Amino acid sequence: MIRVLVVDDDFMVARVQRGFVERTPGFTVVGVAHTGAEALDAVHRLRPDLVLLDIYLPDLSGLEVLRRLRESEVVVDVLAVTAARDVDTIRTALRGGVVHYLIKPFSSDALRDRLERYAAAQQRLAGSGEVAQEDVDRLFVALRSTPVELPKGLTQPTAELVATALRSADGDLSATECADRVGLSRVSTRRYLEHFVGAGKAGVSLRYGSAGRPERRYRWTGGA
Repeated sequence: MIRVLVVDDDFMVARVQRGFVERTPGFTVVGVAHTGAEALDAVHRLRPDLVLLDIYLPDLSGLEVLRRLRESEVVVDVLAVTAARDVDTIRTALRGGVVHYLIKPFSSDALRDRLERYAAAQQRLAGSGEVAQEDVDRLFVALRSTPVELPKGLTQPTAELVATALRSADGDLSATECADRVGLSRVSTRRYLEHFVGAGKAGVSLRYGSAGRPERRYRWTGGA
């Protein structure tokens, strides 16, 4: 499980963000802070893996919290979640090493996308030893790419339905197997699966049988 600390001065917003995170498989919220001082203390006490950090805090700015974290011995990643949209703030946050910058207001899908990309990047870093340039390229694509809009004819609710089936599968699925799980036609389901492949959220492999075309098998790679 990826341990998350939510930092936001608005109690209701913090509660909503906590709910978003808790509904994302593979993530758990270990604490909530509403000031910069509380955030710094919570990071040192709870040792989260990831901090969702607002910029506008009542005592210290989120940028100051970020600076102090980078000067400390604590190893933690930071995802800026804020209404601040001026270039100087964004530039400073990027220089401070945030893994992503999400501007309020945003949907639960937008946050989930960033969390899943973060999880996918962590999985790529889970091994040891050296990596090739293509591995580094895929890592940065996982972290930085923005969501791909659905093609014409595909809808978000159905896309989430297919994604959930693929995430929960024990291994990979064919288009037919996935269609049976979600109650769609094989042709429609395959369109969503191919969209996920193109968006970098799913991988595809070929299974060769005794005769005929090889079967395309899909597996979720966008996060836990």
